[in-house]
Amino acid sequence: MYRILREALRLGKAGEKPPRTQRDPASASPSCFRHSLSIRHVDAGSCNGCELELHALGGPHYGLEQAGFRFTASPRHADVLTVSGPVARHMVAALHDCHNAMPEPRRIIAIGDCACSGGVFRGSYAVMDGVAETLPVDLQIPGCPPNPDALLQGLLRVSGDRAET
Repeated sequence: MYRILREALRLGKAGEKPPRTQRDPASASPSCFRHSLSIRHVDAGSCNGCELELHALGGPHYGLEQAGFRFTASPRHADVLTVSGPVARHMVAALHDCHNAMPEPRRIIAIGDCACSGGVFRGSYAVMDGVAETLPVDLQIPGCPPNPDALLQGLLRVSGDRAET
């Protein structure tokens, strides 16, 4: 019992804020974020290559949640909407509904070549030529699929924009 008490006294409160240290605000370390971002992802008809890279961000190498980002199931709780895939025509209404349900300020990120420009499906009767034809896109992350480093850099860029507004 005394061993547990000593350990609790040594560690302090679990909710206690860590000691402040001087850090360069331009650095990409997780402690420099002012806000956390909630991300709502919509697959608008992709091959799931972009989703695999997004899921890789949640692993221990990238530590997305430790950086202050998390995925949410509800657009009402989201700050950022990420869209992957060549927006199929039947998904346009669903994207508008998701976009309109998000609170202001909201950011839209197009992930992958298909979401940026339509990719290999560009010009098809069944898809739009990128998310920008449907929604106002704040950031495009090209690649087929983009690597997790590019995705993380894009999220960091968007979180910096959000901190300024």
